[in-house]
Amino acid sequence: MALTSVGIGSGIDIGGIVTALVDAESAGKIAQFDANEGIITAKISGIGALKSAMSEFNTKLATLMEADTFGSQKVAVSTKDYLSATVDETAVSGSYQVKVEQLAQSQKVSTAVVADNATTIGTGSLAIAVGSNSFNIDVEATDTLTEIMNKINSSDDNDDVTATIINGELGPQLVLGSKTTGLDSTISVTATDTDGNTGLADTFTMTEVTPAKNAIVYIDGVKVVSQENTIEEGITGVSLTLTAADIDKTTTLTVSKDTAKTKNAIEGFVEAYNSVMTTIKDLSSYDADTEQAGILQGDSLPRSIQSQMRYMLSSQYSTSDGDKMLANLGITTTTAGLLEVDSTKLTEAIASDTGAIAEMFSTEDTGLASRMSSLMDSYVDYGGVLDSRDTSLDDQLSRLTDSREALATRMEAYSDRLYAQYNAMDLIVASLNSTSSDLQSRLDSLPGLVNNN
Repeated sequence: MALTSVGIGSGIDIGGIVTALVDAESAGKIAQFDANEGIITAKISGIGALKSAMSEFNTKLATLMEADTFGSQKVAVSTKDYLSATVDETAVSGSYQVKVEQLAQSQKVSTAVVADNATTIGTGSLAIAVGSNSFNIDVEATDTLTEIMNKINSSDDNDDVTATIINGELGPQLVLGSKTTGLDSTISVTATDTDGNTGLADTFTMTEVTPAKNAIVYIDGVKVVSQENTIEEGITGVSLTLTAADIDKTTTLTVSKDTAKTKNAIEGFVEAYNSVMTTIKDLSSYDADTEQAGILQGDSLPRSIQSQMRYMLSSQYSTSDGDKMLANLGITTTTAGLLEVDSTKLTEAIASDTGAIAEMFSTEDTGLASRMSSLMDSYVDYGGVLDSRDTSLDDQLSRLTDSREALATRMEAYSDRLYAQYNAMDLIVASLNSTSSDLQSRLDSLPGLVNNN
């Protein structure tokens, strides 16, 4: 840039003049850039809000397409003292009387008492079996009871027992406990001495300290026996977990249709739909009171989304119980274009439903939720309509930044030209002033010339 300490020759504020001219030239364009940037940024924010509302709506639609949303069952027990229960979709509604006579239990057996943990036992091997599974442990002459315990627990072939030393009143004993419950998981140990002594055989003569037991329950008077305290097949679709036993106590187990799950899913769908519609209204309408227009007013995108969604809501959907509409479930459209739910009618419709509601919403390709989800995907998925709109707006911001930089470059060149012109003028004025002063000085020095001053 040219010299900025200017105006010495002419006394003119050249810097102020140049700044004012540059500002006058660029102010209108900068104001337009700022206004355009504000509009584009607001549109990006608006598209983001719309995408968020539609994505949340799509999540609710996904719930309506899940099989266990409709026709699922729930279970209740009269007391939690003896058992808990869960159900799946195959469970049959009904009431069952359950008595727990006995819990399943794992067996524990102990060795004979030894002198102490540091005493060696003998040389040979141990064959340990739990049910139909078995493994072998080699015992060295230097192995103590503790080392034998560690060998059992660390054996790669051992998936069935846990070895523990209990230091009782008479001395230490090795206790083997089955990792699984039931009579099918009893423990047997065979000790073989190879050193001519009977140390291993004498020590590993096992005594039962805790017997193995199967779980025994009575369901509506029918005896059910299980190796475990979790009974999967006692009642169709019901899993029982036994926690305590008392044959004199009865637990009433009730399986019923889980209407709340279906109702919550449908009400969530309505709420999310209304959120999308409200967002579209805020973005595209005009408020006469505030004289403010939505950032996407006049844009065909939100109106197109709104139109397609409303069309799908007002359509009929084929089911095995005839054609169904949302109105059949107590869901109607208000004058404001939002959905409202008659809670009582919806509850009654779900309670009496035989599968038609699930068909209405989740039938692949033709159900309401399925069709709407496909529509939402076309807008909110990566590379979808809203993603493309975001990309377009980002490109506009990028071009606006380029335009700002180009303007700054032009204004810098313009400023340089102005400084050059005004500096040239300043030099001429300075030269003229110098010539004028010199001429005046010469005139003043002429003989007989009287200066009026």
